[in-house]
Amino acid sequence: MQNYLEFEKPLAEIEGKAEELRALARQNEEMDVTKEANALDDKAASLLKGMYKKLTPWQKCQVARHPDRPHCKDYIEALFTEFTPLAGDRSFADDHAVMGGLARFNDQPVVVIGHEKGNDTKSRIERNFGMARPEGYRKAVRLMDLADRFGLPVITLIDTTGAYPGKGAEERGQSEAIARSTEKCLSIGVPLVAVIIGEGGSGGAVAFAAADKLVMLEHSVYSVISPEGCASILWKDAGKMREAAEALRLTAQDLQKLGVADDVIAEPVGGAQRDPAAAIASVGEKISTLLKELSKSDAKKLRTSRRKKFLDMGSKALVA
Repeated sequence: MQNYLEFEKPLAEIEGKAEELRALARQNEEMDVTKEANALDDKAASLLKGMYKKLTPWQKCQVARHPDRPHCKDYIEALFTEFTPLAGDRSFADDHAVMGGLARFNDQPVVVIGHEKGNDTKSRIERNFGMARPEGYRKAVRLMDLADRFGLPVITLIDTTGAYPGKGAEERGQSEAIARSTEKCLSIGVPLVAVIIGEGGSGGAVAFAAADKLVMLEHSVYSVISPEGCASILWKDAGKMREAAEALRLTAQDLQKLGVADDVIAEPVGGAQRDPAAAIASVGEKISTLLKELSKSDAKKLRTSRRKKFLDMGSKALVA
């Protein structure tokens, strides 16, 4: 069953009417509703295409958070073979909000790391809704160290509202763990490709995104804070999240113009949730292209160009 977002209500009505007609036809074989149902399908397709051509930043936030979008686990299962998960930070615990391990991508050994939100109530609670604790970032550092030692490219899949803000996480050094993970991204001498597949929220996303190449799905978002959090701080009113989303310039298109995102991956009409297989395939093609490009550089060149990229980013943003 399709889950509809708030702004998709007109679409839900049309598609619902088409399904009602077909349900009636299934109950009465003499009833022919093909023409009427197809007309409604065409109307819905046209409405969907027009709707997704002019999404506001807040609507893009809603799409990025859609529960039916493919998550990290879906990408790993579809794009990687021989995935061997590696658990724990060798210090405190294993954080289930962060998946990571050894795998093969196009038969090439790699290390893949990503945030996993879960897809039902049980898994979302187990994964802490994709909000990593310090041990999750320390696990990522351990995996990136492993990749650097054995010359394996690193692929990160980012989808988090932000790092977990709980008391225990702060007591165990949340900010230090995020800083160490960001530092490790910048210092490894192997190719690092980061893909924002949904939400890229706050330092929790940056910790995996300080990459040679950062690409975003068309309807994903990436920002220093959520629109609701920003609105609560600036206007003392979380209800002003639409204004905050506009001001944050968090869409993939804005961030490409600012030089933060290197490329934007087109999604199927209606978002990745409408055709997960097609969205996953597009991400796979982009990762393949970028890894081939980055494989031409040695460790010294990768480190130098990666650091320069982030040092130059501020000046590009000012010009934009």
